[in-house]
Amino acid sequence: MSTAEWRTWSPGVRVVVRRLRDDLPAPGSEQPGEQVPQHTDVLGDLLAVDDDGVLVRTRRGDVRVPAADIVLTKLVPPAPVRRRPADA
Repeated sequence: MSTAEWRTWSPGVRVVVRRLRDDLPAPGSEQPGEQVPQHTDVLGDLLAVDDDGVLVRTRRGDVRVPAADIVLTKLVPPAPVRRRPADA
């Protein structure tokens, strides 16, 4: 999906946003042969969207993704309903 399409989303939809990582180690600090992924995904419910980026509520809390860090975006289906174990 186009990276600009996220600007048309309305709060309440479930999304995944691939973003540039903001926690990368300093260049040259990796161990030899170690490869650090340059991107990470943010999955959750869209809370807000504006020209500066998006705010997504994930399982771990709210995540603000600046527009400059957005690489790919996609609308995704609602999360499956969690079921209790039969022995509970």
